[in-house]
Amino acid sequence: MDEEDWQIPAQLQPSPEQFDFDLDGVLHSVVGLQTQIPADAFTASTLGTERAGSGVVIREDGLVLTIGYLVTEAETIWLTSATGGGVPAHVVAVDQATGFGLVQALGRLDLPPVELGDSTDIEAGVMAVMASSGGRQHAVQTEVVGRERFAGYWEYLLERPIFTAPPHPFWGGAGLFGSDGKLLGIGSLILQQKDSDGSKTDLNMIVPIELLPPALDEMLLHGRSQDSVRPWLGMFCAEQGDHIHIQGVAPGGPADRADLRAGDRIVAVGGQEIDDLGDLWKAIWSAGPVGAKVIFTIGRGRSRLTAIVATAERSEFLKAPQLH
Repeated sequence: MDEEDWQIPAQLQPSPEQFDFDLDGVLHSVVGLQTQIPADAFTASTLGTERAGSGVVIREDGLVLTIGYLVTEAETIWLTSATGGGVPAHVVAVDQATGFGLVQALGRLDLPPVELGDSTDIEAGVMAVMASSGGRQHAVQTEVVGRERFAGYWEYLLERPIFTAPPHPFWGGAGLFGSDGKLLGIGSLILQQKDSDGSKTDLNMIVPIELLPPALDEMLLHGRSQDSVRPWLGMFCAEQGDHIHIQGVAPGGPADRADLRAGDRIVAVGGQEIDDLGDLWKAIWSAGPVGAKVIFTIGRGRSRLTAIVATAERSEFLKAPQLH
């Protein structure tokens, strides 16, 4: 179902009477975002060649904050407002460390920028609004249910993302707004949490806005923050019980070139046993600068092997942003 043809149930939508700010005015600054990615792009097979989501206007000149995977390797970008107008845009930055993306509108959006909030002290129990493009009918009144470390299978780690419920069904690039109307974060994922009674709860994971100010100047100047320039192996891993298994490797990436394979079990990095996905990524990033060699102890079937992988920089495998 297309997002444009769908509405949040009325009982889950935020009510303007509950807030001291102009709810509809803030939500109009959440724009739709559609991207086209070349078929031969590195991420085309995993993320697709047509991507859609949202972004939030954060500057008077039409700078839009979104989630990076929507615009990675984008060849064409269109931004649409709640009033139906559309303008082209280009990628300014994709920051692998935070997950944020920045795009610049190439025409007039005529939308006011939202104010950035302070997500540092936001904890469970705080009420918020999560909105994709399309105004109040595409917004959910939600609650912060936790903040804890998240490790993504694609060599990604956040120490304190925001988790919210009920979740927004069109979370990618959606804005999370606090009770004062300020932006608290950008929607990244939908996840399931298993409760103590065995039931499952759907959650959104939000990249907190506190990560943007320290990275913003470098993102605007260099297209990424300095933290994004880190060793990368091109492998996808997941925790299975007490072990970490390789689920797949990026074709032509460092792990692939070193003959690491789907099904391999990672036992140790640099002689240090690893049983946590977040600790795995941190061990790789601390092995040295890009190009450093990482020594793995690998379990493959009944055998135990040593693999030495020369790291690379992820951006070297990605198509550079197209300037228009």
